[in-house]
Amino acid sequence: MIELKDVTKTYKMGDETIYALNKVSLNIDKGDFLAIVGPSGSGKSTLANIIGGLDKPDSGDVIVDDEHLIKAKDNVLSHYRNKKIGFVFQTFNLQPTYTALENVMLPLIFARIPHAKRVERAKACLKAVGLDNRMNHKPTELSGGQRQRVSIARALANEPEIIIADEPTGNLDSQKGIEIIDLLKDLNKKLGVTLIIITHDTSVARQAKKTITIHDGKIS
Repeated sequence: MIELKDVTKTYKMGDETIYALNKVSLNIDKGDFLAIVGPSGSGKSTLANIIGGLDKPDSGDVIVDDEHLIKAKDNVLSHYRNKKIGFVFQTFNLQPTYTALENVMLPLIFARIPHAKRVERAKACLKAVGLDNRMNHKPTELSGGQRQRVSIARALANEPEIIIADEPTGNLDSQKGIEIIDLLKDLNKKLGVTLIIITHDTSVARQAKKTITIHDGKIS
């Protein structure tokens, strides 16, 4: 489903060239649960952003369902990010003035789903993550774990084939972190969603079906 071939991404820091990714090759099958682990600055998030279509490599190839992302035009990438990928972030990235329901509806607006269907779909997603009784609460009225559940519901809104979760437990206590990983595992199992988790937490990585380690931009 996802294939990376010799993917390289560099950044300039003064006169120095920093390799965020250095000829990374990787295959991820449909329905996989993959953990990408490594220390801060190892290239984990860069790899996630490239798979998610948020960034492009300097060289190499990224192929998802026969689509070569490195050659894709902006409108194709935008559609890919909106329909095929669901993103879950460490900082939740919720709109503070919107209710949980309105936050989950956002990607459906960009997908031009009619209002009635947006409401129906958003309610179903919130119910799936156990928040059907908190739909009209704003982020400030929710706990960290509940906010991350809203983030996961939003990621599910357009029925993506792939969920990329970047340090999804980073801002949670250990118990809430376990609950979030259990929820993501359940979605992976029940819905067949391909799940990619970026983490530095080995206890989170142990929950995955497969694990790869990145150090200095290389898979080790």
